[in-house]
Amino acid sequence: MAFTLITFVAFTILVAVISYVKTKGDDQTTADGYFLAGRGLPGFVIAGSLLLTNLSAEQLVGTNGQTWAVGMSPMAFEVLAATALIVLALWAAPRYLKSGITTIPELIGLRFDRSTQLSFCIAYIILYLVVQIPVILYSGSLVFENIFNLSGLLGITKFQSICVLCIAISVVGSIYAIFGGLKAVAVSDTVNGVGLLIGGLMIPFFALNVLGHAAGSESTITILDGWKYLVANHADKLNSIAPINAEAPAVPWPTVFTGLVFLGLQSWCTHQSFIQRVLAAENLKEAQKGALYCAFLKIAGFMFLALPGVIAYALFELQGDQVSMMDDAYPHLVTQVIPAPLMGFFAAVMFGAILSSFNSVLNSVNTMFTMDIYHEYINPKASEEKLVDVGKKIGIVFAIATTIVGPMVYFFPAGLKTFLDSFVMLIGLPVLSAVFGGFFFKYLPKYAAKVIMVFHVVVYGLFMLLAPSYPGGGTMHYLYAVAVLWPIELIIMTIMNKRNKKAHPDMQAWEQKDVQAVDLTPWKYRKIVSIVILICVVAVYIFFSPVGIGVA
Repeated sequence: MAFTLITFVAFTILVAVISYVKTKGDDQTTADGYFLAGRGLPGFVIAGSLLLTNLSAEQLVGTNGQTWAVGMSPMAFEVLAATALIVLALWAAPRYLKSGITTIPELIGLRFDRSTQLSFCIAYIILYLVVQIPVILYSGSLVFENIFNLSGLLGITKFQSICVLCIAISVVGSIYAIFGGLKAVAVSDTVNGVGLLIGGLMIPFFALNVLGHAAGSESTITILDGWKYLVANHADKLNSIAPINAEAPAVPWPTVFTGLVFLGLQSWCTHQSFIQRVLAAENLKEAQKGALYCAFLKIAGFMFLALPGVIAYALFELQGDQVSMMDDAYPHLVTQVIPAPLMGFFAAVMFGAILSSFNSVLNSVNTMFTMDIYHEYINPKASEEKLVDVGKKIGIVFAIATTIVGPMVYFFPAGLKTFLDSFVMLIGLPVLSAVFGGFFFKYLPKYAAKVIMVFHVVVYGLFMLLAPSYPGGGTMHYLYAVAVLWPIELIIMTIMNKRNKKAHPDMQAWEQKDVQAVDLTPWKYRKIVSIVILICVVAVYIFFSPVGIGVA
């Protein structure tokens, strides 16, 4: 245990030192310097920060827990993200950088009006504070509780241990997000990203080695034997094509290229904490590089975000000690397969991933409150220094609030990932409609986005409350609702666009202004790289299907 703690502390300090050295001397006194890293992030830093913003214990615990329960179909959340990142690189990033915006609500305000900007900003902040950050804190605490057995060491209950860990994560994470600004968060993300790729990819290989030994192999290294046992005995779990009437957390195959794609567009093209990295790019070329590099990382993500869950099921089944909850599968696997000398490094990597997601979302909430509420409504004449000061102070308030809410996720029974993914679309899809519809339709009335917001919250909220069933029984997957609702919302916007144009024949089409914030010359290899990414997505799906190694 002593060696584990030493290696954990050493790697954590190393990340902090590198972040300090790389950001020392940067101008943190301006809004752009603090919230957008001075608009100077290169592509590889954007890619690492995008990955780490998305990839926390919430993903490692949640998605692997889902694949433990239902097989490989939840890998779609990772692999299909690559298609959304292509849209971000080729379509969204050029438009966002052209407007020189700091937040997504600001863009909505430019397209519609100030009241729409305010309403969407408030909705986003509530979503982040009530759902996103608390789940990040809880999932991180769960992993650490299972790795270090803090409750056993301190003689407290598991819930009390989670409370203690939520506080610890919040305090350390706030130091980065509040006092370091986006540059410190992005640099630490990149370093932690390298560590996470190494640490995360260790798990399936170590797990297959343990599975091979458990299956009776007498070789010293039994990774291949473990893989053969997995394919021979659990090929059904390796099939990513779920039935049309599959229930969550499985992903029904018709929703993979409909509802899940819409969910991906919302996450990667309009989610403030992701987009803020792209808005901080040095130029359009670096923004596109970052998004497309990240797409390759997301495709490879099934190796440590989905496959370990299936291996865990096979291993626990063979040992006769299956866990009872999805969210316990991955932590239990980790404690079984990682050699003791590497446990501290893996724990530090996990800690860095948790901090990265927490830092990123907290920084985004601070940015939206400061720029879209405080600067827009409370103090429009505030100086740059005042805006940075307000961002830091409100960050402390938000950190305390989410730390109180975080442990409450312990009592939610449906699993981390399903809970977050289904609830986030209550607000996320209207934002996607407002942003994409705002660019698609040039004659929309100012109130259009608010109409979509009300319509969606009512209809999707009723869907979640009523939980309708398939004709043959079983609760209908929430991605079907997403698959139906977004096209309907675009149709409603089409009607409003035509009616408004007819009612105001002299109305000028909306045109986006180029504020020349950065160089908009695109990356010359963006299209060929995008094609390669799509080929990789198809190849992974073929491999994990009845055409490949899976069995229906």
